[in-house]
Amino acid sequence: MLAVALSGGGAASAAEIKVLSSNGTSAIVRAIGAEFARRTGQTLVTKIDVATLLQKDIEAGESFDVAVLTRAVVDELAAKGALDAGTRTDVARSGIGVAARTGAAKPDIGSVDAFRRTFLDARSVAYTTVGGSGIHFVKMLERLGIADAVRAKARTQPGGIVGELVARGEAELAVQQVSELVPVEGIDLVGPFPPELQLITLFTAGMSPHAKNPEAARALLRFFADPAALAVIKAKGMDPP
Repeated sequence: MLAVALSGGGAASAAEIKVLSSNGTSAIVRAIGAEFARRTGQTLVTKIDVATLLQKDIEAGESFDVAVLTRAVVDELAAKGALDAGTRTDVARSGIGVAARTGAAKPDIGSVDAFRRTFLDARSVAYTTVGGSGIHFVKMLERLGIADAVRAKARTQPGGIVGELVARGEAELAVQQVSELVPVEGIDLVGPFPPELQLITLFTAGMSPHAKNPEAARALLRFFADPAALAVIKAKGMDPP
C-alpha cells in the first residue's frame, strides 16, 4: 500500500481530494493527479492498493472523495450505495502482459502454444494472488493444463507490483496489468497475452456519496477526459475507454 501527496501552487484554501486507486491505475492516477494539482492548486492524497481490498475498505466505512477501480468493483459499490452511481466515469482499459528483466532474452508469448511453452520453461514466475491479473493468469494456466507446474516455481504476493521482483532478480518473468509493468525500472515488457488468453479490464472512477469536497472531486473526474490525461493514459500502456 502506498500513500502519495501531490500538491500544486494554488491558494492555501484549496481543497484536499482523497483518491483511492487500484494498482492497475496507479501510474496514471499519479501522473494525471500531478497535472491536475499543478493546474488547480488542489491537493491530492492518494491511497493505492488492490481494487478488491480497497472495496473492502470502502464498505467498512473508509472516507474518500474519488475512487478509481475496476468497473466491476465500482458497479458493486454503486449498487450498495457506497459510491455515487451517477458519477461513474470510465477512465481507461488495460490488458495483462508479461515482463522480463532488462537485457534478458524475451521469450515467445505470441501464440497460445508459445505462451504455454514459455511458462513451462521459465525458472520462476511472479504474479499476484488477490489482484485480478493474477487470478486470471491462474485460470489460463489451468485451462492450458500447466497450473501445478507453474505454481511450483511461483513467486507470489497478494498485491503490489510484481515487476519489482523481476527487477531485483528474484523472478524470471512477471505477469500483471501492462500498465503496472511499464513504469517499473529494470524490466522490459515482453508483450501482452495472446488474444485467446487475454482479459481486458475497464477501470472506472466515481465519487463518494459523502465526499468532503464534491466540487473538486467532480472537477477531477472531468479531468480524466482532458487531452493531457488521455496522453498520459496512452504513455502508461493503457487505452482510453
